[in-house]
Amino acid sequence: MSADTRTRGAQFDDVIHAPVRLRVCGLLAAAEEVEFSVVRDAVDVSDATLSKHVKVLVDAGYAAVRKAPSSVRTDARLLTWLRLTPAGRRAFSAHVAALRAIAQGLAP
Repeated sequence: MSADTRTRGAQFDDVIHAPVRLRVCGLLAAAEEVEFSVVRDAVDVSDATLSKHVKVLVDAGYAAVRKAPSSVRTDARLLTWLRLTPAGRRAFSAHVAALRAIAQGLAP
């Protein structure tokens, strides 16, 4: 397999590459959508820090946010659900491919 074949579709993405955003995208890529507090706890950041990084992903068109009432809570607070958009899934996959190419000594 040629280097061109192995790096096809690889695209390094500065928006995704920030450590918190990379971890968030990894979590979201594994599911249809994930509740905000689950992502916050898994990434081990504050609400404010996660909100800031989610905003960057949303502004880039890579993530979407949905507010919905809880099926188990009795108060009126809404839960925040996060998901990758189709563009976000493509960008994350391309970024991971670029990282793999870099790790293998290939130029993406």
